[in-house]
Amino acid sequence: MTKQTTMHKSFAGLLLAFLLPLAGLAQNVPQQVEISSGWQLQDIAKVTDGGEKIATTGYNPAGWYTATVPGTVLTSLVNNKVYAEPLYGENNRPEIISEYLCRTSYWYKTTVTVPQNYSGKKIWLNFDGINYEANVWVNGKKAGNVKGAFARGVFDITNLVTPGQPAAIAVLIAPQPNPGIAHEHCIATGMGKNGLYSSYDGPTFLCSIGWDWIPAIRDRNSGIWQKVFLSATDAVTVKDPFVVTDLPLPATDKAAITVQATLKNVTPQKQTGVLKGSIGNVTFQKNITLEPNSEVIAQFTPQDFKQLNFKNPKLWWPNGYGPQNLHNLKLSFELNGKVSDEASIKFGIREYSYEVPTSEFLTISVNGVQVICKGGNWGMDEAMKRVTPERLEAQIKMHQQANYTMIRNWVGQSTNELLYEMCDKYGLMIWDEFFQANPGDGPNPKDVQLYLDNVQEKILRYRHHASIAVWCARNEGFPPKEIDDALKVMLGKTDTSRLYQASSTDGKGVRSHGPYSWRKPEEFYTIEEAFKTETGTMSIPTIESVQGMMPQKDWEEINDDWAQHDFAKGAQKGHLFPGIVSDRYGKIKNMADFVRKSQLANYESYRAMYEGRFAKLFDPVTGVITWMSHPAQPSFVWQLYHYDLEPNASLFAVRKACEPVHIMYNEKEGYIQVVNSTPNAVKKAKAVITVYSLTGEKLQSNTLAVEAVQNKATKIEGFTLPQNLSATYFIKAELFDAKGKLISDNFYWKGAQADNMQALDTMPVAVLTATATKHTENGKLYIDVTLKNPGQTPAVLAHLQLRTASGARVLPVYYSDNYVSLVGGESKKITIEAAQAHLNGENPLIVVDGLNVGITPTQANGIEVKLNMNAQVSNWPETGLPFSPFHVEEKK
Repeated sequence: MTKQTTMHKSFAGLLLAFLLPLAGLAQNVPQQVEISSGWQLQDIAKVTDGGEKIATTGYNPAGWYTATVPGTVLTSLVNNKVYAEPLYGENNRPEIISEYLCRTSYWYKTTVTVPQNYSGKKIWLNFDGINYEANVWVNGKKAGNVKGAFARGVFDITNLVTPGQPAAIAVLIAPQPNPGIAHEHCIATGMGKNGLYSSYDGPTFLCSIGWDWIPAIRDRNSGIWQKVFLSATDAVTVKDPFVVTDLPLPATDKAAITVQATLKNVTPQKQTGVLKGSIGNVTFQKNITLEPNSEVIAQFTPQDFKQLNFKNPKLWWPNGYGPQNLHNLKLSFELNGKVSDEASIKFGIREYSYEVPTSEFLTISVNGVQVICKGGNWGMDEAMKRVTPERLEAQIKMHQQANYTMIRNWVGQSTNELLYEMCDKYGLMIWDEFFQANPGDGPNPKDVQLYLDNVQEKILRYRHHASIAVWCARNEGFPPKEIDDALKVMLGKTDTSRLYQASSTDGKGVRSHGPYSWRKPEEFYTIEEAFKTETGTMSIPTIESVQGMMPQKDWEEINDDWAQHDFAKGAQKGHLFPGIVSDRYGKIKNMADFVRKSQLANYESYRAMYEGRFAKLFDPVTGVITWMSHPAQPSFVWQLYHYDLEPNASLFAVRKACEPVHIMYNEKEGYIQVVNSTPNAVKKAKAVITVYSLTGEKLQSNTLAVEAVQNKATKIEGFTLPQNLSATYFIKAELFDAKGKLISDNFYWKGAQADNMQALDTMPVAVLTATATKHTENGKLYIDVTLKNPGQTPAVLAHLQLRTASGARVLPVYYSDNYVSLVGGESKKITIEAAQAHLNGENPLIVVDGLNVGITPTQANGIEVKLNMNAQVSNWPETGLPFSPFHVEEKK
């Protein structure tokens, strides 16, 4: 063989470098061009011109605002400093931001250069989501319109633009025609009614009129709220790809995969070409002929294409049950050897089923394994639809941290590609709903066909996501027969792989309807339904989060600012909550005292919400979804973490209760249980149950043998409370496996006199010590903190908070545990994860607080640990945190 010279190598490399781009151009469709800059906005009342004139490159939009796209009208106005941040304090009151915003239309305008390589192709202008109706002009010509918040607008603008030249785009956004009368939140009258007339308009953000968890949004989220982009194809387009995976259960060593997509011939000529597909290294193709101006659903079945029968497939599992393996499907349609259009999606190989022989109730299984549906309701992703990938990923990751397996997309208000992508990634199944609220909260949609068109768009766009487990037609009620019948037919054509559930509160043990206010832990053990889609409680944020959502003048009086953030009369019964806290844990001294004691209430109620149901795991309980897990605005209620992304005690109580294998004290019956929600039995384990006095004296310790079968809550015999209990006492439960490794632990505070734990307020400070080390990896900072209680007095709900050295909170942060309680001599390691960039080059500072927690200051390994002085009750004046004088008291 002749030795290749350096010259030959160089020539070969140059030739390859030259040929590869040519091959790419010959094979791939041109790149999409997102249109996110250069947009301007103005109220139609201030514009005398029409779309024919506005959509020209020479048009001068004098006095228009810079528009945020994607974004709503109100978001653009806030970004232009017309209004201050609406969700802070009482900035959202109608005397500050007028209701006029939802009763006028708005012009959007921009200019974009059409890529030169779009020449000779079909050119499309795409809108992924507008609200409520858009009329679109391009270069002075009407391109078309789109209606409904969940419909796509795809416009053929081939004859309206010139490749290589600028194109002017004008969009007239009309708000929903029935914006209704806004509901104002205030102390005197409470939360007001939910929704009502905005529901006439069907496919929109109907909660934007105001609900008991969100104030009225003044523009009702009108605007171009999702991406706008240009694309180019040849004669045949490929859209809405879908994959159905079938496993020969109970075996999971094979998977039969069916692939389909819609092909559309957008020309008046017949077209014959090749549809090609690939999943990893597996390829498949078929010849297809399309009649002029027609579309067909093309399909590859495992019967016809043997390569679509996968062996030993990597499966997608819900969080806690296995990895979230995802696969890439690529499809392209070729005409005369050139790609006309292409599409790609990620999908998971998994199979849902919805019943088991041992139960009459809805029981979701994935890949043949029963899954307990533990999760949270999302009312809306963000009150003004300000959703970014970074923020949404943090929120979903905290749901994963909570050991959740499900999110409920309530009334479809969070329908967004990002949500589905993140739930796929983190293993959160979605109970996914369409756009009808409780019949008592709003009428049926007026335009049924518009409603159904938007529902179909939602199904076609998102059905490929592994995380969607259930399609649900209506919240807390049945849809009208006309809609119900149409949905059954629609899903029969578009997606038969999932359950269709007509109502979120009926059918196979499914029930909603709360309650939604704080309750004693034992009250959560009363079970009237197997699958609970809504049940909630108060959830007070940290003191720093409270300070961040309202001005200082409102910190020490519960007034209308608190009501604006959901603390008032209503389903949450906020007006009763301070009295509950005082009666249970001791008189409230000030806001700092209220916050620290409320963390006790958060922890007790959120833990019991799950433990009370898991006490009857799969007998009959198959699911519980809290109202709510995620806040759309800064709030005092119904959340695992605050709007600013700081978790409170609720998240860690849920994380504890939702462990796959969990030891618990049944707070109603008084015995120990081991909840095993895994498919594997726990054998030859032991439980150690220790009772402590208020001062930390060990009153009793029991070691109990544990055999816990799978998918069941097992009662562990041998534990009773001792007689010599102090006024308030503690129960510490630990579960060890056969090798002595700790599997689960739990810590309860209880009163010898039921529901009276005011003695907690008299506990001396337990001063902890801390050691900390850190390392960085792939742009993330990891800190291991070991807390130790060297004294005898138990430390209750020790809370760590990561800051920069200069004192700024770092958010988001992920803690392996937090709000931990330590008895005398006990230590616990907590791992903290944050983005290194969020520390802005500073060293980390960890501040500590808690019910009765102190800390010995330390500074080592580039980490400082000290007391959170801001959270200390003694640092604030004693105000009693009174209600506003306008508060109207009700009997408990």
